[in-house]
Amino acid sequence: MVEVLTAEAVRDGLTGLDDWTGDPSGLRRTVELRDFLGAIEVVNRVAAVAEELDHHPDIDIRWRSLTFRCSTHSAGGVTHRDLDLARRIDEIIRSAR
Repeated sequence: MVEVLTAEAVRDGLTGLDDWTGDPSGLRRTVELRDFLGAIEVVNRVAAVAEELDHHPDIDIRWRSLTFRCSTHSAGGVTHRDLDLARRIDEIIRSAR
C-alpha cells in the first residue's frame, strides 16, 4: 500500500504545480476554460490519462469551470500518485489554453 504524504511533503510537491492547493487529505485546482466544449475536451483528455495511470480524480464541471480533486482513496489521503496525476492535468490544461 502507498503511504500518505506528510503536510511538508505535500507543500513541497505543490511548489511545482500550477494553482493547486491542498494538504495530506487532498489536492484541489479550479480552472476556467474558454467555453463549455473546451472544458469537456479537457475532461476527456484527463479521463484518458487517468485510465492510463489507473488513478482517477474527482472532477466537478460547471459550465466552463472545472475543479479537480486528487486523493488516493485506498490510502486515505495524498500520495505521490496524486502529485503525478496533478502534473499531468497541468500539462493538459496548459495545452488547452
